[in-house]
Amino acid sequence: MIFTLTSLGNSAFAEEQEFPRGETVDVKVMSYNIHHGVGEDGVLDLERIAQMIEGANAEIIGLQEVDNHWSSRSDLQDQAKRLADRLGMFYTYAANLDLEPIKPGEPRRQYGTAILSKYPILKSENHPLTKIGNTEQRGLLEAVINVKGNHLHVYNTHLALTSAERHIQIEEIINIAAKSEGPKVILGDLNATPESNEMQLLYSNYQDTFAGENKANTYPAANPAKRIDYIFCSTNLEIKEAKVINTLASDHLPILTELVLERNEPFNNGNK
Repeated sequence: MIFTLTSLGNSAFAEEQEFPRGETVDVKVMSYNIHHGVGEDGVLDLERIAQMIEGANAEIIGLQEVDNHWSSRSDLQDQAKRLADRLGMFYTYAANLDLEPIKPGEPRRQYGTAILSKYPILKSENHPLTKIGNTEQRGLLEAVINVKGNHLHVYNTHLALTSAERHIQIEEIINIAAKSEGPKVILGDLNATPESNEMQLLYSNYQDTFAGENKANTYPAANPAKRIDYIFCSTNLEIKEAKVINTLASDHLPILTELVLERNEPFNNGNK
């Protein structure tokens, strides 16, 4: 199968083509808040983020707190592109904060989320989520990924700090995801612990891939005391493995789950 890599702004993805009926396939999915590449030691080092992803054999990665020409804190890097180029992956980036450059003619200053993928990203869209008052804008980055002939809808987010906002945002995420059929993964830094009221909306609609894991705390990385990072999936996906990875490359720990996509509908069955 030959894919045409297309670059559009902050994305590199494949043009949609005809594909045969999909086969059952295992896929490793990661969620990681990378803290703009700064580790617990205060050092900016995207290479160790890349090495961790590589070492985990992650194939689809949802990243949060990703800078794009943001400031000196990340050396004005286009972090999503740098990581994708380093790992040889497709990617898409979503700016939830989008500011004028410091100097005219320079790139816009952006901060948001990204999805990296070993498999072709066919299309993506960032959905702004409701905020209350003068709080940080949050978004839901949706990507359709062709995993060996199977459409997989991946939704990556970084939710608000207040429970009231998160409740609204999770409702919006569930409604957005409901518009697509087929296997789905919802992941990200949700800034809420499992027992929070707003989290019950997700638990009633999706599988928590870490439901059987007692030690799934992810923050802070040096001494993880609470669980705020998640990977949820639809019930038509089988959960094979889930683990938290120990690394101090960020202030959060990355999480990884291996999912099984069953042989289902032909790949391009409409826009599902």
